[in-house]
Amino acid sequence: MKSANIHEIWVYLAGTPLLGLTATLVAYALAVRIAQRCKGHPLANPVLLSMFMLVPLLLATGTPYRAFFDGAQFVHFLLGPTTVALAVPLVRAWPQIRARFVSLIAALVAGSAAGAVSAAIIGSALGATPETVRTLVPKSVTTPIAMAIAERIGGLPALAAALVILTGVTGAVTAPLLFRVTGVRGDAERGFAMGVASHGIGTARALQLSETAGAYAALGMGLNGLASAVAIPLVAAWLAR
Repeated sequence: MKSANIHEIWVYLAGTPLLGLTATLVAYALAVRIAQRCKGHPLANPVLLSMFMLVPLLLATGTPYRAFFDGAQFVHFLLGPTTVALAVPLVRAWPQIRARFVSLIAALVAGSAAGAVSAAIIGSALGATPETVRTLVPKSVTTPIAMAIAERIGGLPALAAALVILTGVTGAVTAPLLFRVTGVRGDAERGFAMGVASHGIGTARALQLSETAGAYAALGMGLNGLASAVAIPLVAAWLAR
C-alpha cells in the first residue's frame, strides 16, 4: 500500500512543475541537516551536497533539466530578494567599511584581476579553446553577470553558469583551510575575500562565520560584479585589437 502511494505521488509530481521545487527543497533540507551533524565542516557544504543528491536523481529518472527548472525557478526567483537582503548587514557595518575604503578597493582590484587572469592562463595552458578560455574569465562573478560577460566577449553563457557554481562551491569548501594556512583571522578580511572569489555561495558561507564576514562578503561580491562587468569587456576588446 505504501509503495503504491509513493508511486502515485511520484507520477503526480513528475507531471507538474512541483517536481523540481519539491526535489530542490527536500535535497537542501537534507543537506542542511547533514551539515549540522558534521558541525559545519567545509566539505559538508549544503550546496555541494544538494548537487550530489539532485544530479543522480535527475539522471536516474531521465528528467530533463528544463522540466526540473520549471519548478526550481520558484526558488531561483528568491535569489533577487535574498541579494537585496544582504544590504542589512552591509548597512550595519558601513562605518567600518568606510574607514577601510582604500584598502578594500586595492584588495578588490587585486582579487578581481587575479581571478580573471589566472583563469585565462590556466585554461590556455591546459589547451582549452579560445571560446572556452573566454568563458572561464568571469568564473568568480555572480551568475547573471558572468553569463552576460561571457556572451559579450564571445564565450558560452550556459557553460559560464556551470563554472560559476563550481567556483563558488570550491571557494566555500577550501576557504577555511586556506585561511588557516595563511593565518588570515579577521572576519572582514575573510568575508571580503570569499565574496570576491566565490560570489553568492562564498557569501552564504561567510554569513555562517559572522554577520561582519557576511557584510564584507556581500560588498566584495557586489563590487566584483560591477568591476568585472565594466573591465572584462573593455580588456577583451582591447586585446582583440
